[in-house]
Amino acid sequence: MARTVFNDKPIVGKLQAADKLLDDMTPVYRDMGEYLIEVHRERFRLGVDPDGNPWAPKSPVTIERYRRQGDGDRLNPLIGPSRRLSTEISMFANQAGVEVGSSLEYSGVMQEGAAKGEFGADSRGRPIPWGNIPARVWLGLSEANNLGIIDIVDEHLEQLV
Repeated sequence: MARTVFNDKPIVGKLQAADKLLDDMTPVYRDMGEYLIEVHRERFRLGVDPDGNPWAPKSPVTIERYRRQGDGDRLNPLIGPSRRLSTEISMFANQAGVEVGSSLEYSGVMQEGAAKGEFGADSRGRPIPWGNIPARVWLGLSEANNLGIIDIVDEHLEQLV
């Protein structure tokens, strides 16, 4: 699965300025990570990608399967019965940076999508996944998120002056 990397020149410029002033950037990166976890949780609540576009809806077959299993409609495309993807967003921050994402095996498939049978077949010969899964980009930065990150860096720099 491809790893999605986000770089933004204004953010990098601010971080380089902060790096010159701070011996340890871990607190800055930790605050960024906490901010981004909340941003992504809100994105799950709204069911939208970083630009505010709605995620592709679940297929009627998937919704019907949830109903048969007693899990209700579960219409939000990325929130299933366990709610794990929406609640297990994590971050790791240290002096070198911050990473935000999910360690769940299927998180990359939800982000990038997958074609029917892309991962082979099960022991009965059924395709994995059993149907096409559209990409539902949940991990990423909007322009507003970029500005929020710059504000965090600015707040830390202001504390030094």
